[in-house]
Amino acid sequence: MATQRAPNSRLREVIDAIGCTYEAVAKDVRRVAAENGEVIQTNKSAISHWVNGIRQPSGRTSQYLAEALSRRAGRIITLAELGWGTPDRNEQDEAEEADPVLAVTNLGRADVERHHFLAIAAFTTAGVAMPLAYDHEATARMLRARTGTTLVGAEDVDVVRQITTAFSAADERLGGGHGLTTVTAYLADTAAPMLRGRFTTAPLRRAAFGAVAELAYLAGWKHHDLGQEGAAQRYYQVGYQLACEADPHGHASWMMRSLAHQALSLKQPHHCIDLAEAALIGGIGHIDGQTEALLHITHARAYAAIGEKPAAARALLAAEDALLRDDGPQPSYSRVSGPAAGTVASHTARTLTDLADHVGTEQQHRDALIRWDPVKYRRVHALTYADLGDSLAAQARADEAVAAWSQALTLMEGMTSDRTRKAITSLRSTLAVYQRRGVPGAAELTRRARETLA
Repeated sequence: MATQRAPNSRLREVIDAIGCTYEAVAKDVRRVAAENGEVIQTNKSAISHWVNGIRQPSGRTSQYLAEALSRRAGRIITLAELGWGTPDRNEQDEAEEADPVLAVTNLGRADVERHHFLAIAAFTTAGVAMPLAYDHEATARMLRARTGTTLVGAEDVDVVRQITTAFSAADERLGGGHGLTTVTAYLADTAAPMLRGRFTTAPLRRAAFGAVAELAYLAGWKHHDLGQEGAAQRYYQVGYQLACEADPHGHASWMMRSLAHQALSLKQPHHCIDLAEAALIGGIGHIDGQTEALLHITHARAYAAIGEKPAAARALLAAEDALLRDDGPQPSYSRVSGPAAGTVASHTARTLTDLADHVGTEQQHRDALIRWDPVKYRRVHALTYADLGDSLAAQARADEAVAAWSQALTLMEGMTSDRTRKAITSLRSTLAVYQRRGVPGAAELTRRARETLA
């Protein structure tokens, strides 16, 4: 950015109003950047330089700063409020917000062409709450007013679903980086444009929007696995908008869960309880027991993340009860996460981790391993073994922890996944302690971890 001649009084006023030090702001900025897959070296001197107009932040750093200050202030702080950018949204932004078909098309193209749009995308806590204020009816009226000329048939929709299924399977075995460009190019060039066509029946139209929403979810999930959280959030948001057109109850509720799930994974529980509750209110009575169980378990995680133990326990029981229902087929949008019983076990383990129940966490991880096909869901097994090792280490069972982590590392070989890299990185400090204590296998595992990360 160009050098600023005068001090940035707006930025100074915001920081002063919040009442935190430049050092604290810098730490928050680094954390937000890390959530979005970027390592930056912002320090208190950089903050001082921005305030005094000596220089301005480069790349996505200004967005990280706005998000960091928003979290401190408990409200949305825009770049314009910080003295950068303009207060008015441009016409393209407004058009995309009103038209999810245009939004998902442009998002996919930006992904392929590496344009400015995704280069500045950052995960925001405000973005988690997007569905809570979304006006679906206004968007639906605009979309239904179109009269496309190209006739769309059931085969067109089936092909989108088949491609989504194939790349979902590959994603689980090879990581989010495998086939990302292919998925997003197909989304932008073929799947999304299909939604502008002419449909012979309303059910076929809903099926088409649902199929593209699932493909958008997959693109978001792949970005999440790569640690590109801002891009993932954008795909989840537009996936939610498309799902509203397909099924405003079940599918839309599932996409609300996806936004909450991402935020919980980043340890940002803001809005997650409201989002999980809205998903349940919209979904119950319209979804099968397996899907409902997955909504309840997200609710449990949201409560555990803020230390609400009784509420978390009630949500866990609700998830278990819903799993026992046999009231209809599970839709494809929620089958994408794998067997519901395995997912509930995995997320029960994460809920119990937040509640410091390490014995219960271990039991649930072991239960999850039994319920997941180790070939079809290789990455799930890898991450579960890593988490199992953590729960064993927390119980001072070093030998067993090393064995679990070793199994995780074996399964992670050849994957393009930021989540697996982070899991490996998190082991190193504990392994260093184990090495000094002479725990069998710790030195060899440390060597393997170092080689994998290199």
